[in-house]
Parts: sequence; structure tokens; C-alpha cells
Amino acid sequence: MKGATNTKLILFHPQLHKQPASRIWLLLFSFTFFTLAFFTFTLITTAVHPSSSGPSSASAVPMSPYVRDALLHYAAAAANSTSGGRLSAAELAAVSATIRRCVVTGTGAGCNLLVFGLTHETLLYRALNSNGRTVFLDEREFLISRVEQQHPGIEAYDVQYTTKVVELTELLRSARQNSRGDCRPVQNLLFSECRLGLNDLPNHIYQIDWDVILIDGPAGYSPTAPGRMSAIFTAAVLARSKKADGGGNSKTHILVHDLDREVEKLCSEEYLCSENLVEAVDRLGHFVVDRMGRGQPETSNFCSNLSSPSL
Repeated sequence: MKGATNTKLILFHPQLHKQPASRIWLLLFSFTFFTLAFFTFTLITTAVHPSSSGPSSASAVPMSPYVRDALLHYAAAAANSTSGGRLSAAELAAVSATIRRCVVTGTGAGCNLLVFGLTHETLLYRALNSNGRTVFLDEREFLISRVEQQHPGIEAYDVQYTTKVVELTELLRSARQNSRGDCRPVQNLLFSECRLGLNDLPNHIYQIDWDVILIDGPAGYSPTAPGRMSAIFTAAVLARSKKADGGGNSKTHILVHDLDREVEKLCSEEYLCSENLVEAVDRLGHFVVDRMGRGQPETSNFCSNLSSPSL
């Protein structure tokens, strides 16, 4: 009996071994074919649609109007539900319209947008200008660090303000006396000694032709806090010193929030000029400032209307 059992095991039907082998080869062929097909498709897709993290990200498709409207809707709802410095729905719409016109009339690459102040609307501004370059300046280094950690990709730099709200009158008088020197309207602020000028920003800030400058910082709510005198003066000089070579836009849209306050009102009249005010929405003033280019007579006046606000 033991020998018979061994014989049955030795003569076990061989065709049962052949069938699984053919299936294994079929599976190997199928796996190889689909793997090659997948990698070929991946290479073609990568070539046609490069990764958004690569150099071609600047030429991405502009934001859909539906996405823009949704962002504005929820940002406005948040602004209306709370108080304390946030832009109103009408002000947000004005800012969005300014950025949108910049994108439409430009090369399609978006705006160069400079924003003074990290605020509740920071992410909204970056999203509205997603196809351009948006740079934020703020005096709170800890806040910049936190925002950069939570939202990688935001470009923000800290700025050291050396002026205070209570010094407004003194600073304006000093700048008037030095209007032909370091406080003139066309200059390289990097080398300026004007007390109102910001000369310690990263070098490339002075080299970029800004399309839109939004001033919503520093907060400036108390007499001893930094005011927006330096931000407004610096924006005015950047606009008038704009290169705009190669057929670029020679004008800069400057938006000033809290225009109802003394600092913002007087400095805007002094350096952005009433004749350049094209729109006022709630507490937001919209100025369009042209550069003072080559061939124009050198002047120490920021405004064509020589009557300055009384101090």
C-alpha cells in the first residue's frame, strides 16, 4: 500500500502544472505592458502640462470669475460680521477691480502688487493676484514668521518703522524743508536719508515697477505707534521713480485705507495729491500716480497743485 501511494504521487497529471505557468506568463506580459503604458502617459502629460511648482507657474491660467466672486463674497461676509479695521464689502470690490484691470490690460502675467500690512485680507490679495507677484511688508516679525509657516509661498518682509503718529506735523515740515534733497519725489530710496523714506527694504523692492500698491499698515491706532507716513511717502516715490522701460505701464495705482484719519488724509494730500484721486469708496482712497520720467523738468513738487495742506 505504501508503494502504491508513492506511485500516485509521482504520476500526478502534468497538464495541471502547465496551465498555471501559462497564466503566470500572461500576467507578467500584462503587467509589463500596462507599466510601460503608464510611464509613457506620465511623460507625455508632464511635457504637455508642466508642474505648477516649476518655472512655468507664472503663466498659469488666470483666476476664474466665479472663484474670484466667491472669495469676495466670503471675505465681505467676514468683514461685515466683525469690526475693527477690516475692509468693507465695497472696499474689497474696489481693490479686486483694480487688480483685475491690471491683469486684463497687462501681458497676462498678473500684477506686481505691493501691500503694506499683513491683515485679515492677506490670503485674498494673493489669490486675486495668483498669476502675478504679491509682496507684503509688515513691522511684526513674529506675524510674518507665523504666516509663512502656515501658508508657504507667501512673500513677506519685515520693515522697521522709525516714525510715530504723534510726529506727523514735525515730519511733514522737515520733508518740505528737504524737498530738493533727500525728500524729493524722484530718487533711489535705498540711498535716501529722508526721515519719511524707507531705505532698509530688500534691494529688489526698489527695482520692481509696481502696478498696484495697497497701504493698510502699520495699524497706527495710537499716538506712539508707527503711522503710515513712511508707507505713503515711500509709495509715492516708488510710483514717480518708476522705470516703465520697454513700453510698460508708467502709472501706479495706490490704494490707501483709513483715509478718514489725519495721518492718511494729510500724507495722501501731500504726496499722492488730490488731482490723482480717481475714486473714494467708504474709507478707501484710490490714486493713480504717473511717473516723472526722462525728458521732464526736474521738480521738488509731488503735486501740480502747489498749495500744500496747512500744518
